Amino acid sequence: MSFVCIVDDDASLRSGLTNLLRSAGYAAVSFSSGEAFLASADIDDALCVLLDLRMKGMQGLDVQRQMNQRHGSVPVVLMSAHGDEMVIRHALSQGAAGFLHKPFPEEALLDLVAVAASRKGDEN
Repeated sequence: MSFVCIVDDDASLRSGLTNLLRSAGYAAVSFSSGEAFLASADIDDALCVLLDLRMKGMQGLDVQRQMNQRHGSVPVVLMSAHGDEMVIRHALSQGAAGFLHKPFPEEALLDLVAVAASRKGDEN
């Protein structure tokens, strides 16, 4: 089974996104840190990853870099309330499927998840 993985240190955001994704028909699993996500076996079944840029511990760009090195085919959608244009450009140049400025509309998230999931499907 493929999952949408949510990596964010905000528990209420993780819960809300998990509920939204499940109501849209996706299986979802969440992680409170980049370290926990990278240590999980779920990364191998990730349809896509919703990844916060700024977290306690490992930052989103570092998680993205590790994923690119170990699991290059997993699409990433980055999220942040703090992303500046240079950071966004860098993340996109490193293969991110998209970027969402928090707070974001549910439709924007679901649209990007669908795009990211189709990227993953094209590779299989």
